Amino acid sequence: MIIQLLFVLTAIIIGARLGGIGLGVMGGIGLAILTFVFGLQPTSPPIDVMLMIAAVISAASCMQAAGGLDYMVMIAERILRRNPAHITILAPIVTYTLTFLAGTGHVAYSVLPVIAEVATDSKVRPERPLGISVIASQQGITASPISAATVALLGLLAGYNIELFDILKICIPATIIGILAGALYSMRVGKELVDDPEYQRRLKDGTIDGKHLKSITVKSMAKAKISVAIFLGATLLIVMFGSIPSLRPTFGDTTIGMPVLIEILMLCAAALILIATRTNGIEASKGNIFPAGMQAVIAIFGIAWMGDTFINGNIAQLTDSIRSLVTQMPWLFGIALFIMSILLYSQAATIRAIAPLGIALGISPMMMIALFPAVNGYFFIPNYPTVVAAINFDRTGTTGIGKWILNHSFMMPGLITTIVSIATGLLLIQIIQ
Repeated sequence: MIIQLLFVLTAIIIGARLGGIGLGVMGGIGLAILTFVFGLQPTSPPIDVMLMIAAVISAASCMQAAGGLDYMVMIAERILRRNPAHITILAPIVTYTLTFLAGTGHVAYSVLPVIAEVATDSKVRPERPLGISVIASQQGITASPISAATVALLGLLAGYNIELFDILKICIPATIIGILAGALYSMRVGKELVDDPEYQRRLKDGTIDGKHLKSITVKSMAKAKISVAIFLGATLLIVMFGSIPSLRPTFGDTTIGMPVLIEILMLCAAALILIATRTNGIEASKGNIFPAGMQAVIAIFGIAWMGDTFINGNIAQLTDSIRSLVTQMPWLFGIALFIMSILLYSQAATIRAIAPLGIALGISPMMMIALFPAVNGYFFIPNYPTVVAAINFDRTGTTGIGKWILNHSFMMPGLITTIVSIATGLLLIQIIQ
């Protein structure tokens, strides 16, 4: 089993370094080794999760093509520019909200340069709002009803009488409290901007100029508003059906499950956006949401399939060796989720690969929900795209990576936010249960 685990981890590490669809296809190599070398029987690939993600990404991509995403970012920009003094608190709320609504953290790319500029103009150290804003955009994934990670968790817990609302009522307040704690810490990070030596050096060298970013514009406001209305309408329907099971269609003794409903509603939303806004469907695949989402689908395809096969083939040994430890201290499983998210760079892939082991070990579904924010660990090593983007957008040089690599601008906001989110979730499940 240990040799098999080494092959699995090697496939994950190489796949993460390859980037893009590399993680998923390396999962295929790992699966082949488990099957042909070690004789493990392959499990079924996670088809429902993949189809749900594909449907959600299709709708979000159509909204982006119609200008809806730019419209939401434009509103966010206005909020930030009108309240520059409170940007360290408002910026993470903005990125969290955008992620929550769009179901993807990649929407943060559009607003990060605005955060950096507004902070610089108001003489607020840009590191403060940028660091926590990147973390908030990640935490929003574990609170969004349509994110790939939430969809994956819902699919795994569907057989345990867990509905979408059960996840949201824990994760939304938990992650909000978490990012507020991270924002309060961030308000005191580093020297004030005017006293920062790197900022002063760049001023003297003329590295920082007085140019301002152009405000985001939307080509057709009417189309953008329509696309946002359709997308959010479909999202609300998903939340409604997920919260009130009696509203779902029933055929005989069988009620339609949430995976199927999510797929139907999001495909319908994508089609309605294209028809109502007269948007070319080809344009939907040209934005940054579609390729990022499809990479997530391929990652889950390979990695989750490999992980399921490994766990299923070694379930007896795994449960016998660590069941007592995890049963006594189930929160330790959160550390496993956190570490795997660092390796996988995907909340959805982490949940799909590791959560089945937690379920097999007897961790309760509500405990799994409380530990859900632990999958936001990929800020730990500062090479994730949103982390790199935030560093580059800060013209003052206050946001960066320290001499020891791990002492970067996102470490403490990320750790504080994650720990507080999990602690709040653990408290909430005690109160609700």
